Amino acid sequence: MSRGPAGTRAVDVIVVGAGHAGLAVSRCLAERRIEHVVLERGEIANSWRHERWDSLRLLTPNWQSRLPGFCYAGADPDGFMTMPEVVDFIDRYARKFQMPVQCHTNVSSIQSIASGYRVVTDRGEWRCAAIVLASGACNWPATPPLRSELPASIASVTPMGYRNPEQLEPGGVLVVGASASGVQLADEIVRSGRDVWIAVGEHIRLPRRYRGRDIQRWMESLGVLDERYDAVDDIVRARQVPSPQLVGTPERSSLDLNALQDRGVQLVGRLVGIARGKAQFSGSLRNHCAMADLKMTRLLDRIDASVHPVGPATARGERPVRTRVDATPRLGIDLAAIRTVVWATGYRPDYRWLDVPVLDAKGRLRHDGGVVDAPGMYAMGLTFMRRRKSSFIHGAEDDARELTAHLAGYLDQRSGRSVASVG
Repeated sequence: MSRGPAGTRAVDVIVVGAGHAGLAVSRCLAERRIEHVVLERGEIANSWRHERWDSLRLLTPNWQSRLPGFCYAGADPDGFMTMPEVVDFIDRYARKFQMPVQCHTNVSSIQSIASGYRVVTDRGEWRCAAIVLASGACNWPATPPLRSELPASIASVTPMGYRNPEQLEPGGVLVVGASASGVQLADEIVRSGRDVWIAVGEHIRLPRRYRGRDIQRWMESLGVLDERYDAVDDIVRARQVPSPQLVGTPERSSLDLNALQDRGVQLVGRLVGIARGKAQFSGSLRNHCAMADLKMTRLLDRIDASVHPVGPATARGERPVRTRVDATPRLGIDLAAIRTVVWATGYRPDYRWLDVPVLDAKGRLRHDGGVVDAPGMYAMGLTFMRRRKSSFIHGAEDDARELTAHLAGYLDQRSGRSVASVG
């Protein structure tokens, strides 16, 4: 590290974000002896510490928790880490390799300059030749415009602000969204004794276990998680696929719409309007559920074929029953029955501090497998960035190694110029 113009600090590479993705990059840069620093707005694993609900566990088994040079080594490989355990896992990783993390450093601007990038923070300025954006894919709740139409008497909550059912007002709860977060929160809230409805749109249904193995073990062995972004027909569409209906519990139980109905949760279609004192829902519930069942069946067929390539139909494993849907699902709920709406409608990255023209018309980062549309700029940890597993902890290593190899080549092309010697 050296001093640049007017006392600014200069380094070859800056990594923005000290979550699992940013730290994976840091380790790979260190292996290549590339000088770098990791800037973190809060603490190491900050989002895991402060932006998750109390009961949340990883959706992936402990055996799958691995980062470059580091992996789970506890006594429960088939269990699922709690959030404090995830924080400890990531924190120990940073300590083991003495990673150059500067915590409580908020990046307010990244600008392109002749020598690379100028990074402005609340603790001074930096110069770097290359930069890795590892600030996360889940910085901001992606709620629909309908949220603003809710009456003031109804509380509006997102998974980032939700902690437990006790914080909610007494009364009915509408959960909007039936992916991983939505089904988990609906399950927890209905167990607290409240009336709960869940608005269901497109979703991915998976059993927790199949043929005696965790579904993640099957998807890893079949290569599903390693499918590459440049090998799919429509990567934009693939990156918008919802997260699967999975939950990590000590019982290793499945959680789907049938299980929710067994506990008293009522299914409605996708939320499409709020008018005349009612929440209004589409009539597509049956179609969405049928499509989710069909896609699940195709995956389970693929698993069966891997076990019995030429076996008869009786070689199939035990299948979950199809999703139960009323013949005439309700299309409206009186808002007087609802005290809280939980918007489990996904997340999006926050790039308000990125003053480089690399965002498309929808505010999405323009990149090719993590190589951003700007010289020397890279991304990490985004959904299906290079592989289907990219946004998961176990997906960081392969992506980090490939991107740091590309980054090292970029630095070599700079003809050995020192970052500190150019302005």
